[in-house]
Amino acid sequence: MPEHYPSIGEAIGAAMRHNIRLAHGPDPDPPLRVRYFPPPTADPYSMPGMISRLEVTASPQDVAGIVEEATSALVGPLPQLTELVAASADWARARLDFDAPHSNPAFEVWTRLASAHRMLSQVQEDLEAAVDGIASLPEEVSASRNHDFVQVLRTRELLHDVMGAGRPANDPEAKRQQAAIAGSPNSPAPSGVRPTAPAAAPSLHVGGQTPGRTR
Repeated sequence: MPEHYPSIGEAIGAAMRHNIRLAHGPDPDPPLRVRYFPPPTADPYSMPGMISRLEVTASPQDVAGIVEEATSALVGPLPQLTELVAASADWARARLDFDAPHSNPAFEVWTRLASAHRMLSQVQEDLEAAVDGIASLPEEVSASRNHDFVQVLRTRELLHDVMGAGRPANDPEAKRQQAAIAGSPNSPAPSGVRPTAPAAAPSLHVGGQTPGRTR
């Protein structure tokens, strides 16, 4: 315990907490820490930044460029993830022990990591082959009746889409995120936006604020 406190109340409180720790042992739960998650617009070349730029209304050239950024050998997140998995597999490789024929957990771990590495390499090849096809697609969105034949693959929203970033209502990025969320059938309604479903449908309220009633 420090020897000096700014007030007698804090000194007494610190002494009480110290005595409780001595009586019950160390606290097993570490104190909560607040992490700052920068908004996607802070780094447009990060994975959240590229996802936020990949809107349904984006042009084919923009989408092809984003995919190229994701697969870039120098700074692309996909090659970096592939190398991360490869390094993890090499770490497990250094712990292989075939002297015990009936038990080799390191080999099982290496097998899973090596399989994940092969799949990531295949994903990168598929994305690189899809870039030319993306650029040749029409810029206009097709009629919505054609969309029901293929399921939506995106299942989660960006953290800032769900929690909100405290932006004013007239901010263009806030409007873009609201439009992106509205286009996903699995996403909840963001704060301040009334759902199009019946009034009984649940909606997401962020920060304890409930959207106002419709007059």
